[in-house]
Amino acid sequence: MAKQLDYHTIREIFLRFQAADPEPEGELDHVNAYTLLVAVALSAQATDAGVNKATRSLFKIVDTPEKMVELGLEGLTEHIKTIGLFRQKAKNVMKMSQILVEEYGGEVPSSRAALQSLPGVGRKTANVVLNMWWRQPAQAVDTHIFRVGNRTGIAPGKTVDVVERAIEDHIPADFQLHAHHWLILHGRYHCKARKPLCRTCIIRDLCPFEEKTI
Repeated sequence: MAKQLDYHTIREIFLRFQAADPEPEGELDHVNAYTLLVAVALSAQATDAGVNKATRSLFKIVDTPEKMVELGLEGLTEHIKTIGLFRQKAKNVMKMSQILVEEYGGEVPSSRAALQSLPGVGRKTANVVLNMWWRQPAQAVDTHIFRVGNRTGIAPGKTVDVVERAIEDHIPADFQLHAHHWLILHGRYHCKARKPLCRTCIIRDLCPFEEKTI
C-alpha cells in the first residue's frame, strides 16, 4: 500500500485523466435508470462485456420493473444464464422489481438508503446508479479502484470503505463526479492486476508503485 499522495500530485493526476478523457462513461449498456440498476446488480463478479452480451436481448423487451415481473423468473433466468451466479441474481432482480412496482410506483429511488434496501443492491451498486444516472459524486469502489487507489497512493486503504472515504476526502471537488470512472478505466486498461502497462501510463512519473513494469 502506497502512502497517501498530497493534494498537488493528485490534482495533476486528475488533470491528466481529464485531458485524456474529458467525459468518461461507464461501459454497462442501459436505456434508463431501471435497466442501469439491473445491469449493475448483474455485474457483481462478472465483466461488463459479459453483462452487456446477456442484457442485449433482455433490454429490448424489458425496460421497466412491470415488464420484468411480467417476464417472470424463468424468462429472466434464460436471458442471463451466461452470467456468474445467475440463479441468485435472477431471484434478486425479480424481488427488486416487485418492490419497485409495489412501493415506488415503478420508479427507481434516488437515495442511497432506498437503493440499498432493495434485494441484491449493495453500497457499490447504489453508488454506481447515483453517479451514472443522477450525477451525484458517489464513489463506487470495485476491485480496479481498490487496486489503483492503493498502488498509486491516490486513495489507499485496507478496505473498500476506507478507499471510498479517501477518494471523497482527497480528490479535489471538481474531479469528484468523474473520479470513479477515471479510476476504473485506468485500472481496467492500464493499471492491470498482473501486468500493469506502466511503460505507457500517463501518470507513471507521479506514481510511487515500486514494481513498475518498465
